[in-house]
Amino acid sequence: MKNITQAELVKQYFKNNPNRDIKHPEIVDWLTDTYKKNTGLVFRDPDRAIRKLHQEGFLIKVSKGIYRYEPSNVKKRVLEDFTSKQKKIILKRDDYKCVICGKGKKEGVELHIDHIKPKDLGGKATIENGQTLCPQHNFIKKNLKQTETGKKMYIRLYELAKKENNKELIEFTSAILEVYEKIHINGHIEWEK
Repeated sequence: MKNITQAELVKQYFKNNPNRDIKHPEIVDWLTDTYKKNTGLVFRDPDRAIRKLHQEGFLIKVSKGIYRYEPSNVKKRVLEDFTSKQKKIILKRDDYKCVICGKGKKEGVELHIDHIKPKDLGGKATIENGQTLCPQHNFIKKNLKQTETGKKMYIRLYELAKKENNKELIEFTSAILEVYEKIHINGHIEWEK
């Protein structure tokens, strides 16, 4: 077991625990302890290894921080990456700036080409599905799906509107948040009316 890769170790854990919802800390603790014991090295980023298996269709993400391996439900996904030519076109189209904050090449900010619809949700590497993001906004998007980010933003805006007693903004944000509830998007993010 000394020569096992980190990816193989993650797969081994899930294969040894099929059809069970496993919380993130349980997986990470076992991975870091086992890898250290067997190799003497530190498992630097178990989160990334787990996330990659989910993106590839090996794991099911039950909810935030909970994964399940179902042998009969493994789906091998082909994750498409942008070509160099596509990246250049997207950067030029977006004027070499993050589409969220506007920072970019002129400010010395490293830019990332991001899939608007994530690869692991079937997003293709097309010009239309590409956008330019700064590292900060790309990181936020990776950790919060765009619909989660949007819902949280509208909740904060709603709370601000209530505090300022801005009836027009309360009506606007309420209408949007009600759509999230009506079609059951991001129900784990609670909105207190």
